[in-house]
Amino acid sequence: MKLNDFKKIEFWIASIVLIIVALILVFDTNKRSDNGEHYEFIVSKITYSYFFNFFLPRVFNIFAVYVCFLCLNFWLIPSITQKKNEWLSYFMIIVLIVGLGIVFAVGRTHSHTYELLRYNSLTQGYNRFFFDAFTKAFLLVLVLAAYSCIKQLIIYLVDRMADEHSLQKQLKMDLGLGIGFWFAGVLFWVSTRSYFQLTVLWTLVVLATLGTVIYAIYYLLPALHQKQKKFSTFFWTIFVISLLLTLPLSVLAIFFFQRDVEAAFILLAFHLPTQLLIGVPLSWFVYKKRSENRFELNTLRTELGKSDANLHFLKSQINPHFLFNALNTLYGTALQEHAERTGEGIQKLGDMMRFMLHENLQETIPLIREVEYLNNYIALQKLRTSPAADIKIESLIEADINDLQIAPMLLIPFVENAFKHGISLQRPSYIKISLQVQANVLYFDVSNSINPKNEHDPEADRSGIGLANVKQRMYLLYKGRHDLIIRENMNEYFVHLTLTL
Repeated sequence: MKLNDFKKIEFWIASIVLIIVALILVFDTNKRSDNGEHYEFIVSKITYSYFFNFFLPRVFNIFAVYVCFLCLNFWLIPSITQKKNEWLSYFMIIVLIVGLGIVFAVGRTHSHTYELLRYNSLTQGYNRFFFDAFTKAFLLVLVLAAYSCIKQLIIYLVDRMADEHSLQKQLKMDLGLGIGFWFAGVLFWVSTRSYFQLTVLWTLVVLATLGTVIYAIYYLLPALHQKQKKFSTFFWTIFVISLLLTLPLSVLAIFFFQRDVEAAFILLAFHLPTQLLIGVPLSWFVYKKRSENRFELNTLRTELGKSDANLHFLKSQINPHFLFNALNTLYGTALQEHAERTGEGIQKLGDMMRFMLHENLQETIPLIREVEYLNNYIALQKLRTSPAADIKIESLIEADINDLQIAPMLLIPFVENAFKHGISLQRPSYIKISLQVQANVLYFDVSNSINPKNEHDPEADRSGIGLANVKQRMYLLYKGRHDLIIRENMNEYFVHLTLTL
């Protein structure tokens, strides 16, 4: 789901809620249902009009809140977060608070006129009305702005997950389900004409739980899992977070419950059990289930990646016995003719092909065997380029290697790439290769000059395994255990690989 699509959904949800509430008020005009407020007018001996003292104030209040939500969510808060016309946006927020406060105050003077008689003077009564109205407007703008800021934060986090497309898609789906569940509850309370405070209580508890669940699944649980923490640590962390959330939620509840302190205890009675009995088990179950599915998927991808990487080697096994017999014959013939360099090249080629046909099919091999393959390949390339005096090939490969294992054919693509693009038989060129092992960490560096390839160069049409393939294999086999840096300029190509074996 794109950001513009989400904005459209927000707009239509807000508009539908406005229309439903307005329709309920219109339908109630026939029944004159005003929750018994007209009795207060009768007792106070004040003329009462359902249209002017109940219907219009409610309609104006609802429409003002709707306009305020649209302005904050689609204009002012995005402008502030994107640092566009910040001062104008802050000024317009103040204008919104003042305008909303005036609408609330004027509406209350019409819907609760009888309350003015309870004060010592009309001035004192109006002052109280306007003070409460502006306080309510300020808190309402604060809540709507907080919602918009949280949404902007979620959008920012989703954008940062651009590389993890599946994770980004899953987060959007979870948010959509949570908001849909909250909206379904709001429609239920509105359609059953329940008290406004119930809708507020539902909103505070559900959205707080949704935020905690999202935080737990995508941030808290992965961090605890990496540190190998148990369920008890997760439970008590959510418990502390729930307690910290109680304070701001209680303040909002007290405000919407007409400054009734009991609202805080009512909220606490629903908030903590919901977080601990529903949010905690749900987060734990969803994260564990998805981790298991992700592990199985990564295992399948690993096997598929290795199969793809080795496919062309499997094809070369058509008749390996004939191939080795032919190489042995050529090697013996070269020795009989005293062509030592030719015999050496044939022997190294045979060792390389034996490696590719047999050891390359294993999941891991001794690092020393990978190094032997590299040395054979470099030796063959030196034989090919030896007539050219302007070609310098330097290799510093550590001979004393511990008994470490590595995935086969993981290092050779970088060397193949260096010889393919770094060697020119007509121009001065060079290749430098370095391999060292400290403890169980391998440091591998390859740098080469860059030259345009000659169309007659036998390396010109070779693609080898390919850097894209080896990057995929390292991501699958050594995720979180390797660091690959590739830099290139007009004259040099440089590769640095750090690999934890």
